Amino acid sequence: MTIRIYTLASGTRSYVLERDGVWLDLSSYLDAHRLPVDLAALVSERFFERATFDAHLASTDWRSAQPVFDEIGLDLPFPRERVGKILCLGKNFREHAAEFQEAVPEEPMFFNKLPETLVPSGAEVHVHGWYTGRVDHEAELCVVIGKQGLMIPAERAMEHVAGYTVANDITARTLQGKDRELKYPWFRGKNLDGFCPLGPCFVPRDYLDAADVQVEARVNGELRQSASTRDLVVSIPRAIEWLSRHLTLRPGDLVLMGTPAGVGPLVDGDRVECSVSGIGRLVTHIRRPA
Repeated sequence: MTIRIYTLASGTRSYVLERDGVWLDLSSYLDAHRLPVDLAALVSERFFERATFDAHLASTDWRSAQPVFDEIGLDLPFPRERVGKILCLGKNFREHAAEFQEAVPEEPMFFNKLPETLVPSGAEVHVHGWYTGRVDHEAELCVVIGKQGLMIPAERAMEHVAGYTVANDITARTLQGKDRELKYPWFRGKNLDGFCPLGPCFVPRDYLDAADVQVEARVNGELRQSASTRDLVVSIPRAIEWLSRHLTLRPGDLVLMGTPAGVGPLVDGDRVECSVSGIGRLVTHIRRPA
């Protein structure tokens, strides 16, 4: 069974659910059953775990949905103010490390992006005019944390995962390179405005085998990145184990699992599609001043 939950960019946040190609009105269902019409709250309450959610899906009390939206009709799966930390695995595909003539880190390497960098599918990302260096796309699987934990063992790690979405870890590559030469952190190059597109939907953990999905990026229709999460250096359970050794993971935290080889520069007018099989396509339009 395929389950995808979309947040519509209407006057109030509303949700529609796609189940194997059939559209259902999730907001109306939640309201009728006096449940919070709030995806972040439902994630925290583990509403989408299969044992619970299948029982809701079996109910006859669902209205059909006829969603009419295009790529600009979607909002972020979770509002920025409900997102905690955005933690990103670096060099987590061997081929990506190799394309920069670098070795895979001996232990997992992570950095962070700020929630204010988040923009939904269909957004235009306007690169600041003062920055004229290279800007790259980086398609990634994003893991959504649904249960708090510290020192989580790998064998229990998936209990803390609520589900998945798609991210584009847009990077000011020239700026990142300069900071690396100075032995500065990657913070500036990863956190310009709009540099973390997220979406197009949320897929609950129990409805996707994220250990074997294809991560791809296309620019103006041209395939640039493509690899399976089978090739991750650090798996999702190991990443959660490692991250939770250093800090507490909480519901609403996001973990970006790293990008495949094939990252490349973006210019004004580029249309970037980042996709993960089983989730969907995250679309971003790049705008750069002449």
